[in-house]
Amino acid sequence: MYVAFEGIDCVGKSTQISLLKKVYKEAVFTLEPGGTNLGKSLRDILLHQNLNLKKRAEVLLFLADRAQHYEEIISPNKDKLIISDRSFISGMAYAVDFDDELLFLLNSFALDNFFPKKIIFLKANADLIKQRLGEKKLDIIEQRGIEYFLNVQKKLENILLFLQNKIQIEILKLDASKTIEELHLKIKEFLQ
Repeated sequence: MYVAFEGIDCVGKSTQISLLKKVYKEAVFTLEPGGTNLGKSLRDILLHQNLNLKKRAEVLLFLADRAQHYEEIISPNKDKLIISDRSFISGMAYAVDFDDELLFLLNSFALDNFFPKKIIFLKANADLIKQRLGEKKLDIIEQRGIEYFLNVQKKLENILLFLQNKIQIEILKLDASKTIEELHLKIKEFLQ
């Protein structure tokens, strides 16, 4: 089963995934971008090198990573539990200026029409985002600010609704301001 954690930066995805590593020791854990060698290079380009990428080029780099990630990580492990920090859903949401239908078609191509079965969506309010962003050194995307993240989060929610008419997918939506333990318990229940 392919499971993806979704949510904007600083909502606690990494924390929850690290807890699941102790529970699901046989699972394949991965992330987008960065789950492959190509992904690590693209992640560095996208998040740390100020190349003034145009929006279309940025989308295509994320799609290149997704296609490579599918071939190297997802496809060979379809018979296992795969838990991913982000998926194509984030790719669609962060591409805020492009049409959902076009993005879905491009991502379908990159993923050979293989999608997560379960999505865990962590949602944060503006105060929580502001607090957590203030506690870290910001990458290029994080430097876009709170309003940008709130727009992406809204688009994430809209994409999840859009996808329910396209693919079979179960979604668990959680308030990221809840305690780590509360969230972990609800996530474990959802995965069983």
